[in-house]
Formats: sequence, C-alpha cells, structure tokens
Amino acid sequence: MAKKSLIQREKKRKKLEQKYHLIRRSSKKEISKVQSLSDKWEIHGRLQSLPRNSAPTRLHRRCFSTGRPRANFRDFGLSGHILREMVQACLLPGATRSSW
Repeated sequence: MAKKSLIQREKKRKKLEQKYHLIRRSSKKEISKVQSLSDKWEIHGRLQSLPRNSAPTRLHRRCFSTGRPRANFRDFGLSGHILREMVQACLLPGATRSSW
C-alpha cells in the first residue's frame, strides 16, 4: 500500500492539471500561430508562470486498489500483481489466464 501522503499529492496534481488544462492548451495553440519570436517568448513566459504540478507530464498513473505507482495496466487501472490475483479469483470478466 502506498503512503497516504503520496496518494493525496497525486490527487492534488490531478486537480491542478484539470484547473489549468484550458489555459495551457490555448497558450500552446497561440504559440504555434504566432510568427514573431518576441511574442512566442512572451507566451512561453506565461506558460512557465503556471504551477509546475499543473503540467500533465507530472501525473503518474497509480493502482486503483493499492496506490502502487509501477506496473499498471491502463485497461484495468490495476497493478500487475493485483490484476493477476483478481484474474485467478475470476473477479475480472473477460480476462483469462494464458496457457500454451
């Protein structure tokens, strides 16, 4: 189980990313449309003035049940070992164990 503080920090980052998403997207579109370099620098400065934790690259996908930050499957939102346990217990519909 991940520390509660790390999970809360990740939730805070997610909320900040959603708050500044439109501002960030419009600024990036504006940069691509502007021709002069000085205007691009000005818009880039506005982008840099946004909080660092509002950048989408700072978000980290975590396991839904344990909060584990590594080995996550996007389709299920679970880490590898939890996914394996749930498949073996037949708790995930449509997921089967591989055999060859």
